[in-house]
This record gives sequence, C-alpha cells and structure tokens, in this order.
Amino acid sequence: MPRGRTRWRLFAGLATLPVLVLLPLLVALVGTVLSESDGRGEGRAAEHVPCSEALRFGGAALPDGARPVGACTMQGFQDTHYGAAFRMPRTGVQNWLAHTYPDAPAARRDTCVGGDGDLCLDLDHARGLPDGVDAHAVRVRVEYAAAGTALVRFAAFTL
Repeated sequence: MPRGRTRWRLFAGLATLPVLVLLPLLVALVGTVLSESDGRGEGRAAEHVPCSEALRFGGAALPDGARPVGACTMQGFQDTHYGAAFRMPRTGVQNWLAHTYPDAPAARRDTCVGGDGDLCLDLDHARGLPDGVDAHAVRVRVEYAAAGTALVRFAAFTL
C-alpha cells in the first residue's frame, strides 16, 4: 500500500457491521416502549371484567340504584389497574363514599386536578384506604349530571 493511504474503507466496513446488527434491536425496543399506551407502562390490552370485581379490588361495591356505564376493565402486567364507571343518584354519592371509605377525607371539588370533576377522592393506605384492600391506591371522580344523577369514575390500581 502506498505511503499516506489509510485503510479507511476497511475501518468503515468494520464499524458499520455492529450498527447494522444493533439497529433492528433498537427499533424493536423503541416500538415496544411506545406501544405501551395506557399511561401506566402496562403492555397488555384491557380485559372486560364484572364491575363487582373491579370495585372489590378497590374495597368498594356498586351502590344501590347504580347502573354501570360501559364495560368495567382490568389491565395489568407488573401493576394491575381496574376501572369502572357508573351512574347513581346524585344525593347518594357522599353517603356511598363515607360508608365505603369511613377513614378517608371527604371528597372535595378543589382536589380535582384540572377541574376534572365535581368531587374527587384520591386514596392510598396512608389516606383512608382500608386494610385488606388489594389495591394500593383508589381514585374516584364524580361528575354531576342533569336529572339528579352523577357519573362516578372509579379506578383502583397497584403501584
């Protein structure tokens, strides 16, 4: 080889080989991370479950006169997340919450983040969630509707 010439082509070829091997792995990893769309890092699709199961996981039961709205769901991989929504008489919401979570602070509007609800209650074992409940945290959002009803969105999950 003449003096002053380098072996840059050989070096470039050897440097490109690991990139070509690792690039598909990197693309697969990024795709997996971005496909976890539930906001909690769960990679599985939500399953429909009985609403009694979703509420029981958070230490609650469907109140008298309540009607489920849509399907109750369970989603999980490392953590478990149950969700339920139901309509009930507006006048019974406070009593249902007080009976279900007697050691919890009262649900209030000013605890609703971003104005998302008329009443909100966030619980964990340090803030009123009873012993023996499978969930680590419970989130209740209440929206008052016309005709004296309330839409209650209930979420119970592990951390």
